[in-house]
Amino acid sequence: MAGSALTLLPMIFTFPILPPFGLMILLGWRLARPDALPIWSPLLLGLFDDLISGQPLGSAMLLWMIGFLVIDLLDQRLVWRDFWQDWLLAAGAIAASLIAGRLVASPIGAHVDTVLLLQVIVSIMLYPVISRIIAWLDRKRKPA
Repeated sequence: MAGSALTLLPMIFTFPILPPFGLMILLGWRLARPDALPIWSPLLLGLFDDLISGQPLGSAMLLWMIGFLVIDLLDQRLVWRDFWQDWLLAAGAIAASLIAGRLVASPIGAHVDTVLLLQVIVSIMLYPVISRIIAWLDRKRKPA
């Protein structure tokens, strides 16, 4: 919830390239600790993100849940993963969610594709930082 609320901070950008921190944190926890979040958690977190961000109600709920389920299905197929595969899975889920969110929230004729591409690139490049923060929080949470 704190990741989705980061968009409320007063930051000045020429282009709206702020990454979807709520989705990135959700995917980071799912990929780092699959048992940490219940399967229905993207619904509630997506609803909170929809209410905070002003997207059409239910869009983040649906898109985040689809990404969560696809990662869950791929997780059953893969025997083990390393960080590069996690980064690739997160990049695919983030890009698909942002592109589908653009199709839902803005008219097709709107000229936002360049900004959307920048937002996808920034989000994918920031995922290792989010993953590192989640690993640090997970270490702090566990008793030594």
